[in-house]
Amino acid sequence: MDRASCLTLLLLAAAAMSLADSNHSSGGLLLSTDAADSVLDNSDSDGGFSSMDSMLHWAISHSDPEKLKESAQAQQRLSPSELQKRQMEIKEIMEKTRMPSDADLMKIAISDLNNISASLEDRYRALQELLELVEPLDNANDLHKLGGLVVITQELNHSDPGIRTVAAWILGKASQNNPIVQQQVLELRVLSKLMNMVKSKSLEEANKALYAVSALIRNNAASQQMFYAEAGGWMLQDILRNANLDVRLRKKALLLLADLAAYQLENVDSDGSPFFNDRDLLKSIVDLTASPDLDLQEKALIAIKSLLQLRITEAVVFRDFCALDNALNRMKQSLHASMADEYQRDYVMDLESLRDEVEQIFHKKLVKQ
Repeated sequence: MDRASCLTLLLLAAAAMSLADSNHSSGGLLLSTDAADSVLDNSDSDGGFSSMDSMLHWAISHSDPEKLKESAQAQQRLSPSELQKRQMEIKEIMEKTRMPSDADLMKIAISDLNNISASLEDRYRALQELLELVEPLDNANDLHKLGGLVVITQELNHSDPGIRTVAAWILGKASQNNPIVQQQVLELRVLSKLMNMVKSKSLEEANKALYAVSALIRNNAASQQMFYAEAGGWMLQDILRNANLDVRLRKKALLLLADLAAYQLENVDSDGSPFFNDRDLLKSIVDLTASPDLDLQEKALIAIKSLLQLRITEAVVFRDFCALDNALNRMKQSLHASMADEYQRDYVMDLESLRDEVEQIFHKKLVKQ
């Protein structure tokens, strides 16, 4: 008897030993609840058993040796047609115990989004599943191949703000530090749409849209040019100057501005967009150092630090128009008073170190210019 036949007989015998008594009496070859749970717990991590050998190993390990021997002898007496039937039943069990892969789950979610008759709840669920699935880099890279990016960008036009919000969130997460997906999304020409969504009255939609914009243009020269061409600099300025906007949105705008300035510093052949030296923009950032929100103060300092190091910015503008000296001195006094709170003392000390670093860069730039 060849190896394949031996494996089949042993597998049939071992599987039979794992059946519940009720299933034996009916003649069916279905796993009991406990056995099925054991299969799921011990199957390969990519879903199900990878081979007949792996299933055989599991089956034998869950069987009594003596009973297994008796059952194997009984299986040898099966006719070819009976043996083939049992083989098909075993194959069916293996398929049922196979867990879907991430790619399978992504295809299902994308299919749901392509279904024009899908309910709002089903669309939202599908988007939430994709939001989780695109986190691994390989899954994000596969999203476009599976048709996911196209259908997700279409959801940006949905009438429901919740749907638009999650769609933008997915695009941001998939594009984060991923040049491949950045390029794929930009080719779908949705940057302008996302920038318009930043102006949404829905706070969550605006925040997730700006998150997506930041992820798309970070460390990407081509996308940054598109951003500037779409008046992205002025969009950031409007956000920073509007004290009535959600503070989370203003923090994201500061971080994006700092990232854009830092990217220009790393690319010495370019001084960047003229908006970096806009007096009103710079003053709006300096004014944020007076915010009672320490996190907002920190992000303002980070942005000022990067902007001061650009060749295009002028120290005298920071001094005369933005009153940076006064702002830094006022901030120093405020931070000193905050150190009395032991619960935030360490953070305040780190913030003071950053403030001092910014002050030194500012004074050196003044002397140099």
